Amino acid sequence: MRGGKYGVAIVGCGLIGRRRAVVAAAHPRTEVVAVVDTEPTRAESLAAEVGCVARGDWRGVVEDPRVDIVVVATPNGFLAEIGRAALDLGKHVLLEKPMGRNLREAEYLAAGAAAGGAVLKIGFNHRYHPAIAALLSSVRSGDIGRVIWIRGRYGHGGRPGCEKEWRGDPELAGGGHLLDQGVHLADLIHGVAGVPARAVGVLQTAVWPVAPLEDNGFGIFHFRDGVVAQLHVSMTQWKNLFSFEVAGETGSLIVEGLGGSYGEERLVRVWRRMEGGVPTVEEARFPGPDESWSREWEEFVAAIESGTPLQGGVEDGLAAMRMVDALYRSAARGEVVEV
Repeated sequence: MRGGKYGVAIVGCGLIGRRRAVVAAAHPRTEVVAVVDTEPTRAESLAAEVGCVARGDWRGVVEDPRVDIVVVATPNGFLAEIGRAALDLGKHVLLEKPMGRNLREAEYLAAGAAAGGAVLKIGFNHRYHPAIAALLSSVRSGDIGRVIWIRGRYGHGGRPGCEKEWRGDPELAGGGHLLDQGVHLADLIHGVAGVPARAVGVLQTAVWPVAPLEDNGFGIFHFRDGVVAQLHVSMTQWKNLFSFEVAGETGSLIVEGLGGSYGEERLVRVWRRMEGGVPTVEEARFPGPDESWSREWEEFVAAIESGTPLQGGVEDGLAAMRMVDALYRSAARGEVVEV
C-alpha cells in the first residue's frame, strides 16, 4: 500500500476494464497504478483518464510490488493464466466473469486462492443492481415463502461480424452465449436456490455464424428440495431483454430491465391473496445511473480490509461454472446430467 491506498493494476482496457479502472480510481482506498493492454492506444487512453502508466506486458505489472490488487478484464482465454499468476504472488484479484473458459480453469483459480490466502472475487456485478439486490434480500427474508420456481431470460441481438470477434473464437471464448450472458443467470439462480442436483441443456446456433458456439442457450435445473429453474440466453433477442422472476408460495418477485438499452430497471412484488382473487402488486423503479460497478468494488475492498462477507466469491464462481458446465454436458449428450 502507498499512502494508505491499495495499488491496483487493470489488465484489459476494453469496455469493462475501463469501467473497473474509473471506479477504482474514484475509491478513497484504491489507486490505479498501471493499466495493461496489447493495443497501446487503448491502454494509453485509459492511463491518461485515470492518471497512471500504460503497459503492454501483464507479467511485469502483476509482479510490481506497488500492485496489491489485479483486475483481470481480458478475453476468457487469458483469465485463468493471469488470475492464477496474480494469486500465486499473493495479490488480491477481481476476475471478470466467467471464472475461466470452463470448470477446470475455475477449479485451477480456486486452488490458487486457497493456497495463497488472497481474496478472489468474480465480477458478478448484476448482484449489485438495486432491484436484483432487493430481490435477493427479499427471498432470504422469506417474504414470498418457500421458493417454487425461478425463470431467467437475458439477451441481445448480436451484431454483424460477431464471428470475427474474440467471443466468436472457440479457443478464446471457451463457450458461446450460454457462457457469456448465461453465467450471470446461473449465478443469480444459485444466489436464490443454491446448487441444483440435475440439469438439462439445449443449444442452438440459429442466426449468427459462430458454430461450433451457440447463439442461444436453454436450460432447466432441478433442485433436491423440488425447486425448478429455467433460463434462456439469446443473441437473437432483437430488442435487448433482462427478466428474472422468483415465485414463492405467498408471492413472487420480478426484475425487469438493467437500465440503458435493457430498459429502466424495476422490481415488481406480487402478493398472493390466500383466499384467491386478484393479487396485490407493488412496483419500484430505479431510473438512476448504473452504480453496480462501484457497489461491487466497495464490497471487494471491504472484504480485503476486514474479511466482510463477499458475494461472487470463490464458491459462488465455482457454483455458476458447475451449472453452466452441466448444461453444456447435457446438450452434448442429449440427456439429463448431474450438476
